[in-house]
Amino acid sequence: MNSETGKTWRDVPTSVWALGFVSLLMDISSELIHSLLPIFLVTAVGASTTIVGLIEGIAEATASIAKLFSGALSDRIGKRKLLVGIGYGLAAVTKPVFPLASTAWEVLAARFVDRIGKGIRGAPRDALIADVTPPAIRGAAYGIRQALDTVGAFTGPLLAVALMALYANDFRAVFWWAAVPAALAVLLIVVGVQEPDGVKASAKRGWPIHKQDLKRLSPSFWMVIAIGMVFTLARFSEAFLVLKAQAEGLALALIPLVLVWMNVVYSLTATPAGILSDRAGRVKLLLCGLGALFIADLTLAFAPGLVAVFIGVGFWGLHMGLSQGLLSALVADTAPEDLRGTAFGLFNLVAGAALLIASVLAGWLWQAFGPTATFLAGAVFSGLAALIMSATMKAGTKPAS
Repeated sequence: MNSETGKTWRDVPTSVWALGFVSLLMDISSELIHSLLPIFLVTAVGASTTIVGLIEGIAEATASIAKLFSGALSDRIGKRKLLVGIGYGLAAVTKPVFPLASTAWEVLAARFVDRIGKGIRGAPRDALIADVTPPAIRGAAYGIRQALDTVGAFTGPLLAVALMALYANDFRAVFWWAAVPAALAVLLIVVGVQEPDGVKASAKRGWPIHKQDLKRLSPSFWMVIAIGMVFTLARFSEAFLVLKAQAEGLALALIPLVLVWMNVVYSLTATPAGILSDRAGRVKLLLCGLGALFIADLTLAFAPGLVAVFIGVGFWGLHMGLSQGLLSALVADTAPEDLRGTAFGLFNLVAGAALLIASVLAGWLWQAFGPTATFLAGAVFSGLAALIMSATMKAGTKPAS
């Protein structure tokens, strides 16, 4: 145990790096499509902003429900890599559907299946990282994977900008290119990720979530669940950042630069935030993340012009860097070793339900009252989340940090 305390981010296992590059490749594929999808839906397909919010919310909620079962299944069968591979493979085969879609409902179907793939892989992947990484560098491991994931998330939109210029704003021609990095991601899982030692299949049968398992989850874990819920209620889909930039006059071919900028900030902050949280604790950084989201929403609500949009989007990316990897580390910190997959599944289920509510509300507010109402509501939720989290930390049991 003492030997682990001297470890640094340089000791993060090879499989974690491989999973990070898998995430990078799949995010290039996904964000190449998703950075253009809201505008494609509104301009080419004729969908309303309420439908955009509904599609995004249903997609993420679907992923969260799938994570609940895949996490528990990975605990049961002791084969996390298998489920990770199936999840990424399912996402890869949906990519050709997007250039062929002609209605919003076809896009919804493709997003639905794609997010099932995300749900299948998410909790087993996060549990696998915890399985192979010493606790002393767990924050760094999640930060590294999140940072590589985010590099893909800004590389994809950059590629979309270049391809939109090459193909004269032909959305469908651009979407076809997403199949290439998706296939490479699946190949890297096969050759680069090792199944961890010591994860044994359980003897449980029947329904994947058992009452006795839930009783074994500590009050600290359930507090992390509550924190994740209030965080997600305050943060709706990034699709509305793209729509805000278009409303302020950003050229169609440059729309993906919104997510490029957000993910550059996200990528640059995720790993340092994870490393710092290993040393200084996670909760204070999470509160800083909510503060960044509050500033982002107020800027996007009230400051006019494209410069203000990019300032707000930058603070949004800072919020992501100061929260997403840390929340995953908190789940790993507070869950029993043999229930990590189940714990990540439960966490993502609650977060996905909250995101569905937040995204549908954001879309309705946008359509009924305009973008100012949408982002003002986000600021209110983020402020309330910070107050609730601060009060909970003072009055209740603190999660491990």
